Amino acid sequence: MTGSPDRIHPAARMHADEFRAGRISRREFLTRATALGVTATAAYGLIGAARPALAQGATPEQGGTLRIQQEIIALKDPRLWDWTEIGNFGRTWLEYLIEYNRDGTFRGMLAESWEVNDDATEFVFRLRPNVTWSNGDAFTAEDVVHNFRRWSDASVEGNSMATRMGNLVDPDTSALREGAVTAEDDLTVRVVLPTPDITLIASLSDYPAAITHRSYGGGDIMEDPIGTGPYRPVSYEVGIRGVVERSETPWWGTDVYGGPYLDRIEYIDYGTDPAASLSAIEAGEVDMLYESVGEFIEIMDSLDLQKSEAITSNTLVIRTNQKAEVDGRTPYGEAAVRRALAMAVDNSVLLELGYSGLGTVAENHHVSPIHPEYAPVDRLPYDPDQARTILEEAGMGDYTHTLVSLDDGYQRDTCDAVAAQLRDAGINVERQILPGSTYWNDWLKFPFSATEWNGRPLGVQVLGLAYRSGVPWNESGYASDEFDDLLTQANGIADADTRSEVMAKIEKLMLQDGVIIQPYWRSTFRHSVPNLLGAEMHPAFEIHPYKLGFAS
Repeated sequence: MTGSPDRIHPAARMHADEFRAGRISRREFLTRATALGVTATAAYGLIGAARPALAQGATPEQGGTLRIQQEIIALKDPRLWDWTEIGNFGRTWLEYLIEYNRDGTFRGMLAESWEVNDDATEFVFRLRPNVTWSNGDAFTAEDVVHNFRRWSDASVEGNSMATRMGNLVDPDTSALREGAVTAEDDLTVRVVLPTPDITLIASLSDYPAAITHRSYGGGDIMEDPIGTGPYRPVSYEVGIRGVVERSETPWWGTDVYGGPYLDRIEYIDYGTDPAASLSAIEAGEVDMLYESVGEFIEIMDSLDLQKSEAITSNTLVIRTNQKAEVDGRTPYGEAAVRRALAMAVDNSVLLELGYSGLGTVAENHHVSPIHPEYAPVDRLPYDPDQARTILEEAGMGDYTHTLVSLDDGYQRDTCDAVAAQLRDAGINVERQILPGSTYWNDWLKFPFSATEWNGRPLGVQVLGLAYRSGVPWNESGYASDEFDDLLTQANGIADADTRSEVMAKIEKLMLQDGVIIQPYWRSTFRHSVPNLLGAEMHPAFEIHPYKLGFAS
C-alpha cells in the first residue's frame, strides 16, 4: 500500500512528469495526485510550486450574520440529496470524509489521510482523531462503516450513492458486499473492491456523501440534527429560508483549517428569476449570491461587489426520456428520432442566446475537454433539413414536442432557443416553463426537458450517475449494455490517456444513440459584498461554511 502522506504514490510521480511535459494542466495534475492520497502541499511540491496561501491580512473577523441567496429545496435523507443547494445547507453541520476544492485538489476532512494501492482496488482511510458529534459521542470508524452500508443499499429508491459505490454493491443482494468495508480500529477503515474504481475518492466528496451519525436510519434530518460540523440548524422553511447558528460544541477543524468565523448564516430563497437575486443584493438584503447568471453579470459588475469565476464542466442537458409514454406511445424510443432533434439545433447559437457566450460549445456526449479522459470525436452535423426528413421517415413529422424547463434565466432562455431552432427546421414544438417547486418534483419524468448538471472531477463519474442503465438519476431512460460495459472498463483504468481510448468509444456511442442535446460548458460566476472572505465560486457550487467570514 502506497500513497500515505510520507510516501508519494508512484502514479503521482508519473502525473507530475506528464505536467512538466505539458500533456496535462496543473489543475488536472492536482486532482489526480491528491485523489491518490498525496497532500495538496506535497502535490504542489512535486511540480516545484508553492501552494497558494491566503493573502496577508485576509483572516476573517469573528462574528456576524451572513445572508446567502439560495433556493431552499425540501430536505431528505442525505444519500437521496439531488440538488447542490440541499448539500450547501446540510454541509453546515454534516461533514464529509473528503473535500474537493477550487484548485482541483482533494483534502481530508473527517478522513485525515488515505492510502490507495497501485491498482485502485484497496483504500485505507485514517480518520481524524478527537472529533466529537454534537451529542457528545466520539466520531469513529463505526460511523463510517455505517454510512458505507447505507450508501450501498441499492434497494432504496433514489439512492444515487449506490451508483457512486459501484462494485461495492453486491448485485445479488443490492447491499454492501460482505467484508468490503471494515473497521480496522476506531480510526481506520479499509475498503476492498473486487475490481479497480478510480472514482471512489471523488465520489466521497460529492454532496450526497455527507457523513451521518451511526444512529441515523433515514427520515427527517432536522428532527435530531446530530453533526460534526461547526454549525447547528435552527430552522428550514422550503421556498423561504434556512438558518444555522454556530454550534456550542467546539469544532475539530478550528485548529486544522481555521474558522468558523460567523455566528449565524441565513440562506434566503428569492425564487428562480435572477432579476430577483440582483434586486436583493443591490438592495443590501443579501451579502452573497449562489450564482450570477446571464446578462445580469454585467449589471452586477457595475455595482460595488466582488466577482469570482470558475471554469467548469457544469452544463445544461436537453434530453429526451426514451422510456416516457405519451398518449400510449414512446415518442423518443428510436435513436433516429433523438439524433434528428440534435441535428436540428446549432449548439454555438444556444451558447450565445442561452448563456450570453459565457462558456464553450459542447458536443452532445457530456464529457468535457477539462476532464482528464476527454477524447475529441466528430459530433453529428448541424443539418435541420436532414433532421426534418429523418423525423418524417420515422412517422414523427407531424408530432408536437413539448419541451419543459425550469423558469430560471439561462435554462429558460436556452430552451427557448432550442424551440425556435426546431420550429425553424419545420418541427412542431411547444414550451412549458415551470417554477422550481413544480419542476423539482418531476425532473426525472418529463418526456422532453432540460436539467442543469454540476460538473465532476472525472468524466466517468457523471456518465455513471446519469446514463448507466437503471441508476436513480438516469433521466434520459438510456439503457445500453455496450455503454455499461465500456464505462465499467473505463472506471478501472487509472491512466487517463489509456482511459481516453475507451472514452472515445463511449462518446461515439452516445452520439450514435442520440442520448442528449448538450449545448455548452458553463463558466460560472458569483458576486458578493466586497468585505466577504471565502465566498469564491466553487466549480461544483459548493459553499464551505467554515471558510466564510467578514474582513476585519
